[in-house]
Amino acid sequence: MRNPPTVGFISLGCPKALVDSEKILTRLRSEGYTIAATYQGADLVVVNTCGFIDAAVEESLDSIGEALAANGKVIVTGCLGAREADIRARHPAVLKVTGAHALEQVVSAVHEHLPPLHDPFTHLVPPQGIKLTPKHYAYIKISEGCNHRCTFCIIPSLRGDLVSRPVDDVLLEAERLAQAGVNELLVISQDTSAYGVDLGYAERGWRGRAVQTRFYDLAQALGELGIWVRLHYVYPYPHVDAVIPLMAEGKILPYLDIPFQHASSRILKLMKRPAASENNLQRIQSWRRVCPDITLRSTFIVGFPGETEREFEALLNFLTEAQLDRVGCFAYSPVQGAVANHLPDAVPEAVKQERLARFMAHQAAISAARLQNRIGRVETVLVDEVVPEGAVARSQADAPEIDGQVFIDGATHLKPGDFVQVAFEDADEHDVWARLV
Repeated sequence: MRNPPTVGFISLGCPKALVDSEKILTRLRSEGYTIAATYQGADLVVVNTCGFIDAAVEESLDSIGEALAANGKVIVTGCLGAREADIRARHPAVLKVTGAHALEQVVSAVHEHLPPLHDPFTHLVPPQGIKLTPKHYAYIKISEGCNHRCTFCIIPSLRGDLVSRPVDDVLLEAERLAQAGVNELLVISQDTSAYGVDLGYAERGWRGRAVQTRFYDLAQALGELGIWVRLHYVYPYPHVDAVIPLMAEGKILPYLDIPFQHASSRILKLMKRPAASENNLQRIQSWRRVCPDITLRSTFIVGFPGETEREFEALLNFLTEAQLDRVGCFAYSPVQGAVANHLPDAVPEAVKQERLARFMAHQAAISAARLQNRIGRVETVLVDEVVPEGAVARSQADAPEIDGQVFIDGATHLKPGDFVQVAFEDADEHDVWARLV
């Protein structure tokens, strides 16, 4: 028999794209393909691209070129795949281009250019599938696409309208992950709080009872698995209030990732953001009354077309009042195909960068003060890595890759995936230093 066919894989972009990559790899592995760690060790390479902003597009095109130069046989998938002409203009030698969440098309292209050795053997793949994250945490994608048409975003044109997974399908995957040793599930989608609206919140059977395909019901059921459950990409609709008691009761993590994007109602309407008219400060205050330990993460855009200095200063005032724990910010950048490209009163690039710097400095002071308030507390943390100096962990307030870390000096006996109790001793604007209790 010939050697098993070998595929190299590059996964770019957001966690939603990472989940797509995991599904493709799981399918290929089940069909007898092996996964190579280098270009030279692969018979062909799949590049899962990002096309959200210009910098991501350029990174994707560069990665395709690198794979072509080093290997020569490349299949392209992902969000940038919706712009096949742009890809082929730069790299005409690619074997195949597909769009986002195109599992069957990618696998078919691999079959065409690198036939499988045999029919699928399911025992080659663990029940939880192939994961690209460390063994102790995993992303779980509950839906594809988005029903909103934010003017700065082209995701619906890349991934389509909202398509929710049935709730029992999601819960079965979550249960398998927990049984495989995953200690933290990160729930992701384009619009997590809209989960199930396209299915009419259909009921499905789960563990002998009926569960609706609905945001609250999913969070409640996931909270029964006995592991950390972290909610990402949650729009601030009123019904989100219902999950806060689950956080206060310790069923799911007291953590919400809510992309507010701005504080000016006029700018939010120009952005066509959902829930643009909601009183977010009032909602934040009510959440903290129910769950004082809740961690709030958000992202914002400064320099959006038409943004005035007064509106930017109102955004800074919002940060002061909201006291968000974790914040990211981007200077507005035109994206090919976005409606916002045609809005009047573009903000000069120098002004955008100056506002970005002011925003980040303002929020850094808030973040540092909030972390200082945690000094002396004893909390449970999850170990991510052990290095010569000690263990690197995360608290309930920290999502992997995007939030802070907890450094435990000398704790080299720990293992990734361990839950341990620590006392917080010092902090900067992002990270905490702690000792084992």
